[in-house]
Amino acid sequence: MNENHGSSQGISRIAKAEKPHETRAFLNLFAILFVVWILLTESFNWQELTTGFIVSLGLSIFLRKSYIKLDIPPFTIKRLWYFMVYLVVLLVEIIKANFDVAYRIIHPRLPIKPGIVVIKTELKQDFAKMMLANSITLTPGTFTLDIIGDRLLIHWIYVRTEDTERATEMIGNKFEKYLKVIFS
Repeated sequence: MNENHGSSQGISRIAKAEKPHETRAFLNLFAILFVVWILLTESFNWQELTTGFIVSLGLSIFLRKSYIKLDIPPFTIKRLWYFMVYLVVLLVEIIKANFDVAYRIIHPRLPIKPGIVVIKTELKQDFAKMMLANSITLTPGTFTLDIIGDRLLIHWIYVRTEDTERATEMIGNKFEKYLKVIFS
């Protein structure tokens, strides 16, 4: 009888430990959804805010377990700052890559040397790796084909190097240094 009582206490302790994590995930998800609602509606009308509150609340209730599985770290001012800097860096890299691809298209000799290179990442979370892969894909001239462990297969419109370390520096590091802080 003591064994059953001990195991039920252990289960109860685990359930209590998971509760704050679920609550934090619920609040984070609610905040994200509500802010997105406000940004999309561009309105502070009380009817719009009430509808956004109810929709965000309902979605947060149903999606909190999926949100927990993403393993996104809690919000901090530092992470928010690095995320905003990351968005600026991403925008600048997209613009630079657009000019590079436009040059290659307009040039009479069409100077392309396409190929597939491998880059390494130090990111551990799947969501962080996905963010890196999407950032690389968003910049014209590169396309992430696959993520295998700590390596990303990248199609590059003009392969400057096949060395993994050098390709990592040229393609991934400009994004990864910010993503490390955001997802640490």
